[in-house]
Amino acid sequence: MNRRVHAEEPTAVTSETRPVWTEKAPTGVTGLDYLLRGGLPSHRIHLVEGHPGSGKTTFGLQFLLEGLKHGESCMYITLSETADELRANAASHGWDLSGIHIQELQPAENLLPEEQYTLFHPSEIELGDLSRNVFDAVEHRKPARAVLDSVSDMRLLARDSLRYRRQILGLKQFFVGRGCTLLLLNENGSGDTDPHIKSLSHGVIQLEHSIHDFGLVRRRLEISKLRGVSYVEGFHDFQIETGGIRVFPRLENRRRHRALPKDTLKSGLAQIDALLDDGVPMGTSTLILGPSGVGKSTLGAQYVCSAAEKGLHCAAFLFDEQRVTFLDRGDALGMGLSRFVKNNMLKVAKIEPGLMSPGEFSHCVRKAVEDDKVRVVLVDSLTGYLTAIPEAEAAVIRLHELTSYLASCGVATFLTVAQQGMLGHNVSSPIDVSYIADTMFLMRFFEAQGRVRKALSVIKKRTGQHETTIREVGVERNALTVGEPLTDFRGVLTGVPEYTGATLGERARARKKA
Repeated sequence: MNRRVHAEEPTAVTSETRPVWTEKAPTGVTGLDYLLRGGLPSHRIHLVEGHPGSGKTTFGLQFLLEGLKHGESCMYITLSETADELRANAASHGWDLSGIHIQELQPAENLLPEEQYTLFHPSEIELGDLSRNVFDAVEHRKPARAVLDSVSDMRLLARDSLRYRRQILGLKQFFVGRGCTLLLLNENGSGDTDPHIKSLSHGVIQLEHSIHDFGLVRRRLEISKLRGVSYVEGFHDFQIETGGIRVFPRLENRRRHRALPKDTLKSGLAQIDALLDDGVPMGTSTLILGPSGVGKSTLGAQYVCSAAEKGLHCAAFLFDEQRVTFLDRGDALGMGLSRFVKNNMLKVAKIEPGLMSPGEFSHCVRKAVEDDKVRVVLVDSLTGYLTAIPEAEAAVIRLHELTSYLASCGVATFLTVAQQGMLGHNVSSPIDVSYIADTMFLMRFFEAQGRVRKALSVIKKRTGQHETTIREVGVERNALTVGEPLTDFRGVLTGVPEYTGATLGERARARKKA
């Protein structure tokens, strides 16, 4: 018995307007049905196009296998690949095609050497005979779902655009008239577009893939057309894995506009909380800027530790350092990060930007928030994240999308950015993302009395007041410490401050006596 997913379709407003329901055919492609709001409209023809190797055949097989799960009769009509090639392709994903009828429209004898002229002279093959073979096979099998691979071969046989359009229109009327959902696979050439088949198709899905200098092939898809129903627009990353295509929908802000929580997240260190005049509001993003080695990850881990202590689930996504290094440093500083990992209050993931697309990373963050109920997210660092997105403009848009989504979910987000340079005015950021953050910490090295020291200050807080002083930060007795405001120096953020008061040694001795 066929099972369908239904979605309401908008109709024209008239005096006798009644709701119209469109049957949806789930595609079986992970993530895509979410974008389609349930699946492709049934009893229609849909176009899936892309360059060779983009995943069209895999898409078509998944679509038919999903139909088998719902008890539907399915047929794969192939003009280019043989049945053995299709079965071998399916076997690589662990699929069994025994329940799918494979109809080959190229007789085996046509491939013998003495008949090879047909491959080079398609005009001598009657397109009408090929169409009749398709119609006969469908009349005999009566499939509920069918895939035609590929219409680019039919275009070669048609010889002119008018005849080609008539054949596609005939296919549409034939399959739709028999209640069959047809998937047309079309191979794009270099700069090739086919307005005829796109205009006749009810829906169009475009698959793209690109090769970068380093890392895996990057793949993305776009639902460029779908008549009468809503869907998620834009490009969405996807991967072809063992088991089929997996789509990573781009992040969307929650449609429910809930107010930001009034509670704040404190660091657990009174001096840091004093800089912020209490703490970091939940549902906001905090940017920690500074050169490499100044303590950005440690400060971010301090907030993660404090949140886990309060019973909030946390997640740390590491682009730069190894997972074991992050945990060992936190344990050495008395944060007990390993303890929180063991009791499932903290999830730590190492991200390889060359092996994971930005869309997949966003999917990991979304899964942590929605499935694991994570309330605090640390991304360390944005420098590594931006490496996965070569285009600066696209990187900023992706980051804005990510922080907006987390804010709409009431999640406190901490982002670190490694700046270039160590001291003085030569310190710079790889990209300007300061406008995205609600709160900004600035960390700097400075030299005093023959020692390299570290300074911490807050330079931005959208949600309220903050302290404008600069404090020295360091590690004492295996713990992160923050000192009193550096009132005896001028020009600390330049890296070469000017001494104006008591010596650092005197202040240190006074602090120990206190």
